[in-house]
Amino acid sequence: MGTEQMVLAIDDEPGILRVIKLELSAQGFRVLTAGSGPEGLRMAEEHRPDLVLLDIVMPEMNGLEVMRELRERSNVPIIMLTAKRSETDKVMGLEMGADDYLPKPFSLDELSARVRAVLRRSSATPNVESVVRVEDVEIDLGRRLVKRDGDLVNLTRTEWMLLQCLAANAGKVMLNAELLSKVWGPEYVGDLQYLRVWVSRLRGKLEREPSEPKIIRTFQGVGYMLSGDESEKNGNEAGSSDSEAAAGGPSTAAASAPVGAGEAAPLDLSA
Repeated sequence: MGTEQMVLAIDDEPGILRVIKLELSAQGFRVLTAGSGPEGLRMAEEHRPDLVLLDIVMPEMNGLEVMRELRERSNVPIIMLTAKRSETDKVMGLEMGADDYLPKPFSLDELSARVRAVLRRSSATPNVESVVRVEDVEIDLGRRLVKRDGDLVNLTRTEWMLLQCLAANAGKVMLNAELLSKVWGPEYVGDLQYLRVWVSRLRGKLEREPSEPKIIRTFQGVGYMLSGDESEKNGNEAGSSDSEAAAGGPSTAAASAPVGAGEAAPLDLSA
């Protein structure tokens, strides 16, 4: 790497922090560690990391509380580290603004891959200059701004990346695998439930009736489409919209010795 990117790891287990620091430091990252939520918030404020690895289950202040405060202060990418089996906790974290999650125990190879994938998409900048209007929503791809009824809509980096991909291809069906690969990377191609969570989040911010979407259409078993401008609609849509349950997340597989095996198994757009 030309310049070291900074990763802040927040976890109450010293062993986990030690392994994370050794692995990511060897990969060329500058790694800071914090053993509690309050300490992590102080370090995030002081050092402004490029990415945060955040354990969910911690005493004193749990990871969801830390994430809520981080999101009030910045749009830093966050990867949740969780040993909890509950899909509800994972979805809650994603809905609160996490960019990804990594279940414990995790492999060092997967840790590095997830960190790089999130940093890659968070730093991507679309080279487009056009405005897409659908219903009462205006998407300015060049300025990276979204308005609904004239009011700015705040999106996370991940929400913007997904919407930008759909808007740049408005009126065309984007395949599930294509969206996952373009927005998150090829390692996410099979994580369809993960895609549904983020589409549901976008609909909640853009649609008047998220349960009956008119802006982001679903083509069952195929993919999604952002409706074209009113003047461009031609009535050739061959799918149906749905009200998806935003549950679940990406599947993961350990590629080497697992970390954390002793635990219970499981934008602002200007940023």
